[in-house]
Amino acid sequence: MVTIPIASWAGFQYFHLAHEKQLDQKAGLVIDTLGFSDPPEIVKAFEEGRFPIAQLTTVEAVDICSRQPKRCPVVVLILDESRGGDKVAVRRSLGTIAALRGKRVAVTPSTLGPFVLSRALARHGMSLADVRIVAVPLADMGRRLVSGQIDGAAFYPPFSDAVLDGGEAVTAFTSAEIPGEIFDVLVVDPQYYRTNRHILGRLVRVWQQAHDLADRDPEAQEIMARRQGVRAEVFREWEKGLLYLSLSEQRHMLLPGGKLERNLADVLAVQKQLGLIRGRVPLPRVSTEPIDLALK
Repeated sequence: MVTIPIASWAGFQYFHLAHEKQLDQKAGLVIDTLGFSDPPEIVKAFEEGRFPIAQLTTVEAVDICSRQPKRCPVVVLILDESRGGDKVAVRRSLGTIAALRGKRVAVTPSTLGPFVLSRALARHGMSLADVRIVAVPLADMGRRLVSGQIDGAAFYPPFSDAVLDGGEAVTAFTSAEIPGEIFDVLVVDPQYYRTNRHILGRLVRVWQQAHDLADRDPEAQEIMARRQGVRAEVFREWEKGLLYLSLSEQRHMLLPGGKLERNLADVLAVQKQLGLIRGRVPLPRVSTEPIDLALK
């Protein structure tokens, strides 16, 4: 059995679809997807060795390397690229990123929030030093925007939905403005990687098969939407902010010196700027071997 923890994010639901449609069994696998409402709990579980495989942001992967170098993960798959899914919202009375200078902006440090916020500020000649960073759980950001405790927030669906739909805040920046920079990845414990490469090859192939199925079967989105507790129309709307890359499309991005390796280095630089990481730390290793096995 291969256990894969799942946080609340549309791009993380395809292994669940693979299991529901028995694609895993046809590949000689049994995938068990375990839901987590709080993404940092998945990071903690991976660090503690409770799971050898996880779906994480690149920020989470880098953070693990800084805290547990021996468990610094291997990246074997790009699950999605955020093309609008990640957002910076501001109170309606402010309206723009430029108006956040000196204001309180909420991020969850273990997510891509600080990275997204830094990119949004940079487009207006600002940096993270120009705002007051407030660490806030994702689930609390909407409520604090409404109450005025914070002036802006870096988050994503479903955490962003209620406050934006209600009109108390407006979207001032999304990851659609920085294509090729925001990724979610499948990571593996280095020891598990060394001894289970053929399993990983089958797992990666099953992920691609789940995407292929979703392209031709409308029921697929309904299955994944139920897992998220939303209507299929809402799930489809969330997916409009994501770009999925086929195995053949993403392979060159995982090569040494490729786009993902450079992206991980950029993420580390932002985490150091925030003071969340200090000193020399390893970066996650990036490998094409499971994809190469899957494409055979």
